[in-house]
Order: sequence, then C-alpha cells, then structure tokens
Amino acid sequence: MMEEYIQISKINDFLFCPRSLYFHSLYESFSTATYHASPQTRGRLNHATIDTGRYASEKYILQGLEVYSERYGLVGKIDLYEKETKTLIERKTKIQVVYLGYRFQLYAQYFALTEMSYPVERLVLRSLEDNKRYNIPLPTGDALKEFENTLEKMRIFDIREAPLEENLKKCTHCIYQSLCRSDIVIPE
Repeated sequence: MMEEYIQISKINDFLFCPRSLYFHSLYESFSTATYHASPQTRGRLNHATIDTGRYASEKYILQGLEVYSERYGLVGKIDLYEKETKTLIERKTKIQVVYLGYRFQLYAQYFALTEMSYPVERLVLRSLEDNKRYNIPLPTGDALKEFENTLEKMRIFDIREAPLEENLKKCTHCIYQSLCRSDIVIPE
C-alpha cells in the first residue's frame, strides 16, 4: 500500500509545472478567492453541478463519484461516467490543446474506476465552451509507462531541487507567478 495518495487533480498541475504543485499545497487551506485567477474560478463553477450531483438526473450517469486506485495510490473524483456506453468523461472549460495533464487525469480516473469494478471502454475529454469531444486512447504501452513515471516523479518531488520553469509563457499564466518568479513582470 502507498504511504500517501496523490490527488488526481494535481497530476495536471504537476505537469504544467512541478513547482506549482508545491505552491498549491501551501494554499490548500486558504479560500480559493485568495489565489485563484478567473480561469480557475470558472473551472470551479463548471464543476459545481457535478460535485453536487445536479448535472444529470439519468440513473445511468454517475457524476462526481469519489474514486481511488490502490495500485497507483490515487484519489479523486470523476466528472461523468456513462454506464450504458462505459464512457468516462472529463470536462474542461475550453480545450485548445489536449495537454498531457488532461490525458493523465483521465488515465488516473480510468484506473480508479476499473479497480472499483466499473468497466471503462472509452475515455473522452469534453470542451464545454465549444462542445467539442476528444476521444483519448486507453492507457497502454509507452503512454502507460509515461503515466507511471509521472506518478513516481510526483512522489519524489522536492521543491529545493526543482529548477525554475524555462517556458516564461507558462509562468505568465501561473497563479503562483508572483511567489515563484517575481523576476517576471507581467504587462497589465
């Protein structure tokens, strides 16, 4: 058994920038109004109907189900699982690029659901603003190895050894930029 579970939602944060994961953990006990920018607030509002079970009334749709994977030491919630089609759906406000973090969140949810005896045959990312759906292949081969390597890197992460992000575009869009990269001036 794993000593500590990784929150599924933090996989995307880690892949965006490992240092953001550290700052996220510092702020976890604060009100999100303290540090969330408008994209994070929109995302939280988009999840409200899922988290409260008000998104769909159909019995074949599971929403906001808490899941865990003993094998990978993961814990979190899914957005939607359609029992009839065996489809796991992760919703994002607007998908412009299918980032690795989005795929790995789905993989984590997939492994948790299958361990909990829910058959999953399809993985889908859904972009809410433009209603686009992106089919994601099930994790196998190199994609599975990369997923497992990412989880291992998360477990051994040490902020003291983490280099600063070199992609300054990421830093200018990071809600922790002022704490981590005060050397960057963001134009207003």
